[in-house]
Amino acid sequence: MEPVRVLELYSGIGGMHQALTESCVSAEVVAAVDVNTVANEVYKHNFPSTPLWAKTIEGITLAELNRLSFDMISMSPPCQPFTRIGLQGDVSDPRTNSFLYILDILPRLLRLPKYILLENVKGFETSSARDKLVETLKKCGFKYQEFLLSPTCLGIPNSRLRYFLIAKRQSELFSFQAPGQILENFPDQEPKASVKHRVTAGLEKESCFMPPKEEYIDPNSGSDGGSGRCSEKEAFVFKLETAKEMEKKQNQDSDLSIQMLKDFLEEDEEMSQYFLPPKALLRYAFLLDIVTPSCRRSTCFTKGYGHYVEGTGSVLQTAEDVKLQSVFKSIEMLSEEEKLMKLSTLKLRYFTPREIANLHGFPPEFGFPDKITMKQRYRLLGNSLNVHVVAKLISLLTG
Repeated sequence: MEPVRVLELYSGIGGMHQALTESCVSAEVVAAVDVNTVANEVYKHNFPSTPLWAKTIEGITLAELNRLSFDMISMSPPCQPFTRIGLQGDVSDPRTNSFLYILDILPRLLRLPKYILLENVKGFETSSARDKLVETLKKCGFKYQEFLLSPTCLGIPNSRLRYFLIAKRQSELFSFQAPGQILENFPDQEPKASVKHRVTAGLEKESCFMPPKEEYIDPNSGSDGGSGRCSEKEAFVFKLETAKEMEKKQNQDSDLSIQMLKDFLEEDEEMSQYFLPPKALLRYAFLLDIVTPSCRRSTCFTKGYGHYVEGTGSVLQTAEDVKLQSVFKSIEMLSEEEKLMKLSTLKLRYFTPREIANLHGFPPEFGFPDKITMKQRYRLLGNSLNVHVVAKLISLLTG
């Protein structure tokens, strides 16, 4: 059987290529296309034999595409026009132009591809760009299925909810197709049962602490508490988190179908450079998502991780014997020096780029050229995808 010839658009560091390898589908990437020079350095480092086109997608002619004679297009178009915290410019955002160019040129190819796989952020599913994509696919005779998937559905302790679309040029529907629906699990998985009633006894001894609900901190106090108020039902327990939020985290840590973070951590790396500096500890302590190696969860790592603190991803408490409650209890009454002394006992550090790559499913042999800085590594990984999730989608698509 001839290998599937794949055109990898918006190739980044090669997450789609890595997923193809993991899927065990016989495939050859006939061209990878990206304008990000730093990402291209990483791609070349890991896939040196793949033709890499450092050019804009709009700069690729119809004749060039026809010469490639590809069977599959994989793509992760820029997410900024669709992200929930962005301006949501959608098709009016200039960063969507390259994607619209693909949709315009697809029906004009001499030989249509058999498969298409697209990844983007949650929010794409309600965009005009998505509507144009679906309209083009129908016109070209594709059957498609949409998904909203997070690595947690494969037992990986990282929340990274993403939109996916797989499309196949065929007359029959996919065997698992749910017309008009966006699937939130893989077809071979049962919908994930609520873990609310499966909290294991003694969880606080091995995982992340859930304090007694009656121990509240004044919601208007704390280093970054501001003057925001909560209703009594939503009062802060500690660390600016409500009882409901803390319960959700405890439930996540009770879900034995998810691996512990310690399975993804480095053991031999020198960690001193990853510890949070005092200024960040004092300023953001109440806003950090703190996890321990025995937790079964972490928040989405964004491209700002390691550079910005708030909302960019979880931080790791390496002093597992120290209880969060004991550190944060009445901490707002302390001087800065005393606060810092208490917070330092947690030994909080950033996840390393290698650890984030592990959570994303990149194998140990995947690496970065030495000249790629720490900030660049975090940025590239924040823009990447989960290899395991995409590999399973490729298997579904081509099976």
